[in-house]
Amino acid sequence: MVIPGWLLQHEVTIEAYLGDTSTGPAYGPPVTARAYVEEKAKTVRGRDGEEVTASSTVWLLPTQDCPPESRVTVPAGRTASVITSSLYEGGGLPTPDHREVTLT
Repeated sequence: MVIPGWLLQHEVTIEAYLGDTSTGPAYGPPVTARAYVEEKAKTVRGRDGEEVTASSTVWLLPTQDCPPESRVTVPAGRTASVITSSLYEGGGLPTPDHREVTLT
């Protein structure tokens, strides 16, 4: 079961991180995605295991690509970097499959 569309009341813009180049990070073209955005500070562990403060959590459809270090613009107009991007897929169980993204 996929997260119900009626829960995804917001729109975010995602620029997927493609990697580093000689001139700095490269990003894909902006993509608009339906989402649920929660603006709430919390402590999370980054990819390197260090504790960092996340300012927002975004829930997306499970098919939405949003790798770590991507840029996401939330409805408030703030652009932030992705700290973590986790896919929650229940393997056929009646759980809401979704992607959870934490932002700086």
